[in-house]
Amino acid sequence: MLRSSMDLYDLMKEAIPNDHCHQVNSRDMVQALSASDLPAKHVLDLGCGVGSSIDLFKQYFPSTDWTGVDIEDSPEVASRTRSDGTFVTYNGRDLPFPDANFDLIYSHQVLEHVRYPDQVLGEVARVLQPGGTFVGQTSQFEPYHSYSIWNFTVYGFKRMIEDAGMKLEEIRPSIDGFTLMERTYSGRDPRFSQFFTNESPRNREIETLAQHAGKGPRVVNHRKLTFCGQFCFRVTKP
Repeated sequence: MLRSSMDLYDLMKEAIPNDHCHQVNSRDMVQALSASDLPAKHVLDLGCGVGSSIDLFKQYFPSTDWTGVDIEDSPEVASRTRSDGTFVTYNGRDLPFPDANFDLIYSHQVLEHVRYPDQVLGEVARVLQPGGTFVGQTSQFEPYHSYSIWNFTVYGFKRMIEDAGMKLEEIRPSIDGFTLMERTYSGRDPRFSQFFTNESPRNREIETLAQHAGKGPRVVNHRKLTFCGQFCFRVTKP
Protein backbone atom coordinates (compact mmCIF):
# COMPACT_ATOMS: atom_id res chain seq x y z
CA MET A 1 0.00 0.00 0.00
CA LEU A 2 1.31 3.45 -0.90
CA ARG A 3 1.68 5.91 1.98
CA SER A 4 0.40 9.44 1.61
CA SER A 5 2.75 12.41 2.06
CA MET A 6 1.08 12.99 5.44
CA ASP A 7 1.91 9.53 6.82
CA LEU A 8 3.22 9.61 10.39
CA TYR A 9 6.36 7.72 9.39
CA ASP A 10 7.31 10.39 6.87
CA LEU A 11 6.57 13.20 9.31
CA MET A 12 8.52 11.66 12.18
CA LYS A 13 11.22 9.56 10.50
CA GLU A 14 14.20 11.75 11.38
CA ALA A 15 13.34 11.53 15.11
CA ILE A 16 12.53 7.80 15.20
CA PRO A 17 15.63 5.84 16.29
CA ASN A 18 16.98 2.90 14.33
CA ASP A 19 19.34 1.46 16.96
CA HIS A 20 16.76 -0.63 18.85
CA CYS A 21 12.98 -0.82 19.26
CA HIS A 22 12.60 -1.71 22.93
CA GLN A 23 10.03 0.02 25.12
CA VAL A 24 11.73 2.62 27.34
CA ASN A 25 10.91 5.11 30.07
CA SER A 26 12.37 8.49 30.93
CA ARG A 27 14.78 6.97 33.42
CA ASP A 28 16.26 4.89 30.61
CA MET A 29 16.70 8.11 28.64
CA VAL A 30 18.64 9.71 31.50
CA GLN A 31 20.81 6.61 31.81
CA ALA A 32 21.60 6.81 28.08
CA LEU A 33 22.53 10.48 28.42
CA SER A 34 24.94 9.65 31.23
CA ALA A 35 26.96 7.54 28.81
CA SER A 36 27.47 10.57 26.54
CA ASP A 37 29.59 13.65 27.11
CA LEU A 38 26.50 15.72 27.93
CA PRO A 39 27.25 18.43 30.51
CA ALA A 40 24.75 18.32 33.35
CA LYS A 41 26.05 20.67 36.02
CA HIS A 42 22.67 22.33 36.47
CA VAL A 43 19.56 20.16 36.14
CA LEU A 44 15.90 21.19 36.41
CA ASP A 45 13.11 18.70 37.10
CA LEU A 46 10.01 20.31 35.59
CA GLY A 47 7.03 19.08 37.62
CA CYS A 48 9.22 17.48 40.27
CA GLY A 49 6.38 16.36 42.56
CA VAL A 50 7.78 14.50 45.56
CA GLY A 51 11.33 14.93 44.27
CA SER A 52 12.04 11.29 43.39
CA SER A 53 14.30 12.22 40.46
CA ILE A 54 16.92 13.41 42.95
CA ASP A 55 17.88 9.75 43.37
CA LEU A 56 17.93 9.23 39.61
CA PHE A 57 20.37 12.07 39.06
CA LYS A 58 22.50 11.13 42.05
CA GLN A 59 22.95 7.76 40.37
CA TYR A 60 23.77 8.93 36.85
CA PHE A 61 24.98 12.54 37.32
CA PRO A 62 26.27 12.54 40.92
CA SER A 63 27.92 15.98 40.76
CA THR A 64 24.91 17.80 39.36
CA ASP A 65 23.16 20.74 41.01
CA TRP A 66 19.51 19.56 41.08
CA THR A 67 16.52 21.95 41.21
CA GLY A 68 12.88 20.90 41.18
CA VAL A 69 9.98 23.14 40.19
CA ASP A 70 6.25 22.48 40.52
CA ILE A 71 2.97 24.21 41.16
CA GLU A 72 2.01 24.74 44.78
CA ASP A 73 -1.26 22.82 44.74
CA SER A 74 -0.88 19.25 43.51
CA PRO A 75 -1.36 15.86 45.20
CA GLU A 76 2.29 14.99 44.58
CA VAL A 77 3.64 18.22 46.09
CA ALA A 78 1.30 17.82 49.06
CA SER A 79 2.82 14.41 49.80
CA ARG A 80 6.45 15.58 49.51
CA THR A 81 8.57 14.78 52.57
CA ARG A 82 12.16 15.05 51.39
CA SER A 83 14.28 18.18 51.75
CA ASP A 84 17.54 17.14 50.09
CA GLY A 85 16.97 19.22 46.96
CA THR A 86 16.22 22.79 45.93
CA PHE A 87 12.44 23.02 45.54
CA VAL A 88 10.86 25.99 43.79
CA THR A 89 7.18 26.84 43.26
CA TYR A 90 5.88 28.40 40.04
CA ASN A 91 2.55 29.56 38.67
CA GLY A 92 2.22 26.85 36.00
CA ARG A 93 3.25 29.23 33.22
CA ASP A 94 6.40 31.25 33.96
CA LEU A 95 9.56 29.51 35.15
CA PRO A 96 11.22 31.72 37.80
CA PHE A 97 14.77 31.31 36.49
CA PRO A 98 17.18 33.40 34.37
CA ASP A 99 17.68 32.76 30.67
CA ALA A 100 20.01 29.86 29.74
CA ASN A 101 20.23 28.68 33.35
CA PHE A 102 20.17 24.88 32.93
CA ASP A 103 22.20 22.31 30.97
CA LEU A 104 19.51 19.65 31.26
CA ILE A 105 15.76 19.77 31.92
CA TYR A 106 13.92 16.60 32.87
CA SER A 107 10.16 16.02 32.97
CA HIS A 108 8.48 12.71 33.77
CA GLN A 109 4.75 12.42 32.97
CA VAL A 110 4.06 16.10 33.66
CA LEU A 111 3.23 17.85 30.39
CA GLU A 112 -0.20 16.20 30.16
CA HIS A 113 -1.06 18.03 33.39
CA VAL A 114 0.17 21.48 32.26
CA ARG A 115 -2.62 23.96 31.58
CA TYR A 116 -0.56 26.10 29.17
CA PRO A 117 1.83 23.69 27.42
CA ASP A 118 2.84 26.06 24.61
CA GLN A 119 3.86 28.71 27.10
CA VAL A 120 5.67 26.26 29.35
CA LEU A 121 7.60 24.74 26.43
CA GLY A 122 8.59 28.28 25.43
CA GLU A 123 9.85 28.77 28.98
CA VAL A 124 11.79 25.50 28.77
CA ALA A 125 13.53 26.85 25.67
CA ARG A 126 14.26 30.15 27.42
CA VAL A 127 15.88 28.71 30.56
CA LEU A 128 17.76 25.95 28.69
CA GLN A 129 21.31 26.75 27.62
CA PRO A 130 22.11 26.70 23.90
CA GLY A 131 23.06 23.13 23.11
CA GLY A 132 21.20 21.95 26.21
CA THR A 133 18.88 18.96 26.41
CA PHE A 134 15.24 18.54 27.42
CA VAL A 135 14.40 14.91 28.15
CA GLY A 136 11.33 13.19 29.53
CA GLN A 137 8.09 11.33 29.02
CA THR A 138 4.44 12.25 28.47
CA SER A 139 1.11 10.75 27.38
CA GLN A 140 -0.50 10.02 24.02
CA PHE A 141 -3.29 7.51 24.80
CA GLU A 142 -3.85 7.54 28.54
CA PRO A 143 -7.10 7.87 30.50
CA TYR A 144 -7.60 10.68 32.97
CA HIS A 145 -5.32 10.62 36.02
CA SER A 146 -4.35 13.12 38.74
CA TYR A 147 -5.84 16.28 37.11
CA SER A 148 -4.48 15.44 33.66
CA ILE A 149 -5.67 17.82 30.93
CA TRP A 150 -4.09 16.79 27.63
CA ASN A 151 -2.80 13.86 25.61
CA PHE A 152 -0.28 14.65 22.86
CA THR A 153 0.00 12.86 19.54
CA VAL A 154 3.65 12.27 18.77
CA TYR A 155 3.35 14.54 15.73
CA GLY A 156 1.60 17.25 17.72
CA PHE A 157 4.38 17.12 20.30
CA LYS A 158 6.99 17.51 17.55
CA ARG A 159 5.18 20.58 16.21
CA MET A 160 4.96 22.19 19.64
CA ILE A 161 8.67 21.57 20.27
CA GLU A 162 9.53 23.20 16.94
CA ASP A 163 7.21 26.14 17.65
CA ALA A 164 9.15 26.68 20.89
CA GLY A 165 12.39 26.97 18.90
CA MET A 166 13.77 23.55 19.82
CA LYS A 167 14.40 20.33 17.91
CA LEU A 168 13.01 16.87 18.58
CA GLU A 169 16.08 14.66 18.27
CA GLU A 170 14.63 11.36 19.45
CA ILE A 171 11.23 9.91 20.31
CA ARG A 172 10.70 6.39 21.66
CA PRO A 173 7.68 4.30 22.69
CA SER A 174 6.80 3.55 26.30
CA ILE A 175 3.86 1.43 27.55
CA ASP A 176 1.22 0.81 24.88
CA GLY A 177 -2.12 2.63 24.99
CA PHE A 178 -4.26 -0.52 25.05
CA THR A 179 -2.57 -1.68 28.25
CA LEU A 180 -2.89 1.73 29.89
CA MET A 181 -6.61 1.81 29.14
CA GLU A 182 -7.12 -1.74 30.35
CA ARG A 183 -5.25 -0.86 33.54
CA THR A 184 -7.62 2.02 34.23
CA TYR A 185 -10.67 -0.05 33.24
CA SER A 186 -9.63 -2.74 35.74
CA GLY A 187 -9.42 -0.23 38.58
CA ARG A 188 -5.62 -0.05 38.38
CA ASP A 189 -5.05 -3.72 39.01
CA PRO A 190 -1.47 -4.00 40.40
CA ARG A 191 -0.69 -6.69 37.84
CA PHE A 192 -0.42 -4.00 35.18
CA SER A 193 2.33 -2.09 37.01
CA GLN A 194 5.03 -4.38 35.60
CA PHE A 195 4.37 -3.03 32.12
CA PHE A 196 5.72 0.42 32.95
CA THR A 197 9.19 -1.14 32.98
CA ASN A 198 8.75 -4.46 31.14
CA GLU A 199 7.64 -4.66 27.52
CA SER A 200 3.85 -4.28 27.51
CA PRO A 201 1.60 -6.82 25.73
CA ARG A 202 0.78 -4.89 22.56
CA ASN A 203 4.38 -3.74 22.22
CA ARG A 204 5.52 -7.37 22.42
CA GLU A 205 2.98 -8.30 19.75
CA ILE A 206 4.09 -5.48 17.43
CA GLU A 207 7.72 -6.46 17.82
CA THR A 208 7.10 -10.17 17.22
CA LEU A 209 5.03 -9.57 14.07
CA ALA A 210 7.56 -7.07 12.73
CA GLN A 211 10.48 -9.42 13.31
CA HIS A 212 8.67 -12.21 11.45
CA ALA A 213 8.17 -9.77 8.58
CA GLY A 214 11.84 -8.78 8.62
CA LYS A 215 11.21 -5.16 9.63
CA GLY A 216 13.98 -3.05 11.13
CA PRO A 217 14.00 -1.13 14.44
CA ARG A 218 12.84 2.21 12.97
CA VAL A 219 9.73 0.64 11.45
CA VAL A 220 8.97 -1.21 14.70
CA ASN A 221 9.42 1.99 16.72
CA HIS A 222 7.06 3.79 14.34
CA ARG A 223 4.42 1.09 14.80
CA LYS A 224 4.76 1.20 18.59
CA LEU A 225 4.65 5.01 18.60
CA THR A 226 1.41 4.92 16.61
CA PHE A 227 -0.32 3.10 19.49
CA CYS A 228 1.75 4.07 22.52
CA GLY A 229 0.06 5.28 25.68
CA GLN A 230 3.17 7.17 26.73
CA PHE A 231 6.32 8.17 24.84
CA CYS A 232 9.80 9.40 25.70
CA PHE A 233 11.59 12.29 24.07
CA ARG A 234 15.00 13.93 23.76
CA VAL A 235 14.95 17.53 22.63
CA THR A 236 17.79 19.99 22.09
CA LYS A 237 18.00 23.76 21.98
CA PRO A 238 20.11 24.98 19.04
